[in-house]
Amino acid sequence: MKAAIVGIAGLALEPEEAALFRAQPPAGVILFRRNVHDPGQLRRLTAALRDVLPPHAEIMVDQEGGRVARLRPPHWQAHPAAGVIGALTPDRAARAAWLTGALIGLQCADAGFTIAAAPVLDIAIPGAHDVVGDRSFGADPDHVARLGRAMADGLMAAGILPVGKHCPGHGRASVDSHLALPRVTDDDLSADILPFALNADLPWMMTAHIVYDGLDPARPATLSPAVIETVIRGRIGFEGALVTDDLAMKALSGAPADKAVAALAAGCDLALYCDGDLPSNIAVLRAVPVVTPAAERRLARGRALLAARRREWEAGLLDAGVLSAERASLLPAVPQATSRA
Repeated sequence: MKAAIVGIAGLALEPEEAALFRAQPPAGVILFRRNVHDPGQLRRLTAALRDVLPPHAEIMVDQEGGRVARLRPPHWQAHPAAGVIGALTPDRAARAAWLTGALIGLQCADAGFTIAAAPVLDIAIPGAHDVVGDRSFGADPDHVARLGRAMADGLMAAGILPVGKHCPGHGRASVDSHLALPRVTDDDLSADILPFALNADLPWMMTAHIVYDGLDPARPATLSPAVIETVIRGRIGFEGALVTDDLAMKALSGAPADKAVAALAAGCDLALYCDGDLPSNIAVLRAVPVVTPAAERRLARGRALLAARRREWEAGLLDAGVLSAERASLLPAVPQATSRA
């Protein structure tokens, strides 16, 4: 199994994509809104992927709630942004975060996913770019850590692996890393790092495409052995599976395969390449090595943790209608957006 998760082009798995995944099996596939139309189509697609992927390969989706949602009305329930949850009183916020995680998890599991790329553990910084904005639970790192934990626990109760992002903190970015490379000049990042440190036992985390001058002024975190070893593995104490943010984002320059190899060499366990371009997928999967034994152990520990958390909740306790009604009692109305952009 190759140490990469890649996207696909459209609403169905193309024969060329299936052939590639059989010849160069990836560690997983991530789906986006270009891959999603309705529940029946999505289940057929995830079933087709499962037929060609290795047994433990993951099927991943960005489903945070708010504006980052690939499963949307009218076919799927809308979920509140983290900022809406974070604005509640602490106890109500923690319950709403758990319920949101569980509801997103039930949606994702029903569609055939195994991972949802949430929760966001970045803190909200006044004046920073709004690429994080209301995706954050708030400005207080302890509050963000608590709500991120609650959402992750809800996801795991529903049988879905969570991913804490974007380590070691994206909240201070002054530009959108989808479009350009942010540089953070602040020397004191203790507040940014704290939510990740308090959630260091999560099964997965995702790196940030950001240069932190006080940590490594030459390389963004995704490509920095210093940040990964000293901060993420060291100071934060994270021992789970570390996946890159999307290597197709414009924050990073270079050929897709070169970026993937560099990220793995820096200490990431898995390279994430999302744009679904077949030639790029071929190049990435040919270039990256197989998953290392250390990464295999981290992935296996994540699956074991998920199974243990899932066993703590009987299926009957996760009735979507009951959970939705309880969350509705805690939250203001969630807009039922229908845009498919």
